[in-house]
Amino acid sequence: MAKPPANAQANEAAQLALNIEKLAQLKSILTTLKKGFEIVSKGYTTVKSLTEGNFNLHKFFLDGLLEVSPVVKKYRKVADIIDYQIILLKEYKSAGKRFTRPDLFNPSEITYMLGVYQNIASESLQNLDQLLNVITAGKLRMSDDERLAAIDKICADLEDKLDFVKAFGNSCSLMALARSKEKLQVTSSSKLHGITQSDQQ
Repeated sequence: MAKPPANAQANEAAQLALNIEKLAQLKSILTTLKKGFEIVSKGYTTVKSLTEGNFNLHKFFLDGLLEVSPVVKKYRKVADIIDYQIILLKEYKSAGKRFTRPDLFNPSEITYMLGVYQNIASESLQNLDQLLNVITAGKLRMSDDERLAAIDKICADLEDKLDFVKAFGNSCSLMALARSKEKLQVTSSSKLHGITQSDQQ
């Protein structure tokens, strides 16, 4: 049975990791998204769809290469960092829709929750700046070991951010679910006792 070329995936991962131009475009998307959250926190209830739900950035990153340090050509963690940023983007978009409901959260709660996501978005941009500096040829004077260690640190930092965002989002979702059930129970109880909106008018 024929096997796919062993080097095919490695080459794609290397291209994905090294495409600085596309990394810069991802950074632009994150910056725009952060502005969207700032708008939401000031009173709007929706986050503009930035890419129409199209996050197929892996293919996006495979087009073209710019000159970078050879040390990162086959280092998978650069691609992992990109993966984490994509997941964080999705979490940000989802949060903007889930946690801006005035029927479930009061204004101070909405402001707090969106503020948390804004802080993570800001820190993610710093991670991207660090990554761009590390993997761009001629940017920093670093040995190969120092460069790899820096990438490891960025990757670990993003893993922590992703774990936190997921845990925070789950906590907020559970709160929303509990309040939604409570509202439903109140409505059901009112109907059971014959209390309707027309009766109260």
